[in-house]
Amino acid sequence: MKFNRNMPKTLRPFFRQELGSYREFLLKGDILEAWTHLERAHILGQPYPLEHTAVHFKMLLLGIQTRNAREIMGQIPRLLAGGLKSWAGAIPLGNTGGANVSAWRPMPIPNDLQAIIRQANANL
Repeated sequence: MKFNRNMPKTLRPFFRQELGSYREFLLKGDILEAWTHLERAHILGQPYPLEHTAVHFKMLLLGIQTRNAREIMGQIPRLLAGGLKSWAGAIPLGNTGGANVSAWRPMPIPNDLQAIIRQANANL
């Protein structure tokens, strides 16, 4: 079992970029595109407890903002357990983090994110 604590500095700019894109599209009122960037941030941040939890918190807030009861109810357990799962290295890789998918389901990682993750890990 691998215990994760901190996101590598080489990965952090890409994670922040996805969160910035999320905010940008949210301000424009493009909820679907904003959500896509939250999912991408989730994929990048999932192995790291603080980042993983932060994305689930943003997903919860977006669920509240859009009055999406399914998302709200789906994010609460993810918020409570996501960081612990990250810390213990017990995450389903590629999972996009929304209530529309099982919290235990691994998913394919988009090619561009795979390259970012590979590059970040190579520079450790």
